[in-house]
Amino acid sequence: MSHNAAHVALVGLSGSGKSTVAPLLAKKWGIGLIDIDDQVATTQGRSVSEIFAEDGEDAFRDAESQALNSALSGSPAVIATGGGIVLRPQNRAALSAGANVVWLVAQIPQLADRLSASQEVRPLLSVGTAERLGEMAEQRNSLYAEIADLTVDVTDRSPSEVVEVIDRSLGTVA
Repeated sequence: MSHNAAHVALVGLSGSGKSTVAPLLAKKWGIGLIDIDDQVATTQGRSVSEIFAEDGEDAFRDAESQALNSALSGSPAVIATGGGIVLRPQNRAALSAGANVVWLVAQIPQLADRLSASQEVRPLLSVGTAERLGEMAEQRNSLYAEIADLTVDVTDRSPSEVVEVIDRSLGTVA
């Protein structure tokens, strides 16, 4: 199978590198790139933070599911998902059925360091980043594991190294 046969979806906690790795992988493979959070913001005409603040998490999750289904029904692409996309069973089912799912895993301290260095606003991580990430990991790791076709430990790996690992593993199947 060529790279045009399927989507590749990157999942993992905030700070694991999904939005950084996705464009590099898409470029390497010459396929499209879809960032689910960006799609939601574009569709809704406001930032993810504003959607959370004004309408709440459920409204965001609804929009996120729609964006995912739209992405999966389109041309082959590398899809960068939001960290919480796995919370809804229908999203896990859609990802499992429609993409090669790559789970980017990192240690909590490293994720916290990366996020504290980032200027990006993350609605669920405004306070107590490391502690909150630990809670999210506890809640989500089994869900990521359930749908992951490939798990990549990104700890101490550069984005380009992560791309190489994914390419070596999925390059023949994606």
